[in-house]
Amino acid sequence: MDIYLAKTQGFCAGVSFAIEIVDEALRRFGAPLYVYHEIVHNTYVVNQFRDKGVIFVERIQDVPEGSRIIFSAHGVPPTVIEQAEARRLQFVDATCPLVTKVHNEATKFSNHHYETVLIGHRGHQELIGTAGYVDPQYLHIVEDEEDIDALNIDPQAPVAFITQTTLSVDDTEAMVEKLKQKFPNLNAPPRSDLCYATQNRQDSVKELAKDCDVIIICGSPNSSNSNRLRETGEKAGCPSYIIDTADELDLSVLNGKKKVGISSGASVPRIIVDDLVARIQQRHPDSRVHEFDNPEKNIVFALPKELREN
Repeated sequence: MDIYLAKTQGFCAGVSFAIEIVDEALRRFGAPLYVYHEIVHNTYVVNQFRDKGVIFVERIQDVPEGSRIIFSAHGVPPTVIEQAEARRLQFVDATCPLVTKVHNEATKFSNHHYETVLIGHRGHQELIGTAGYVDPQYLHIVEDEEDIDALNIDPQAPVAFITQTTLSVDDTEAMVEKLKQKFPNLNAPPRSDLCYATQNRQDSVKELAKDCDVIIICGSPNSSNSNRLRETGEKAGCPSYIIDTADELDLSVLNGKKKVGISSGASVPRIIVDDLVARIQQRHPDSRVHEFDNPEKNIVFALPKELREN
């Protein structure tokens, strides 16, 4: 058996940025340390931080006044920042810089009174955060092409779109094309809102699907970008499965398979992939592992100034 690892493994720069913020805050200030929502959508990472004294909360009101809190990588709406200030919380924003870019676009479009179509998954923390930067009277959330058909916007009104950063590249392109057909003068962001890690990982899965008999995606159930990877593999014609831990894999799916592809979401630590490879090699001791150079290895986001060494 041959095991092929996708080119992109381990944390993306945005996830590394958020995790480093929590690690540095723990080192400087100790526990308890509060984090608004899961810092990233990965069970292993969240449990590791819980063991170190991090308390994850879903409501700002659950944080004692004057405490220290970190906002998750997915971003928060302005109302959450206002609530934190009202409770005199000391906060550090771990929002991925690429998500902050979308927030800035949302603010700009609202300031220009554009009807703003936000493409994303309702209920996802990133979408909730981004939606908060759009004036409610101009906000239109769409999840699929049927939602675009149902849009009731004045044809003469200026219209713009923004997107969640972790969507399917192919699906989003199709939705944008449909928006352009419906609104010929559609205003677009200067650059795609889909983050480089989303694009790279989906491209890598497509490459795996060309040669592999089966693809295993490492990622937690609530991880948008991980679920999109499984869908990408399936749409490319390769049976694809998603697992949170190596122990979750039903090894029977490898029966009769000669080439196994492994990819992982942007918030998945490398140890999960290594554990999966080790488990497969226990069953198939003669299997060979093929690994490639990671195109993201030199991408780094600097810590916020309040956590940098003087």
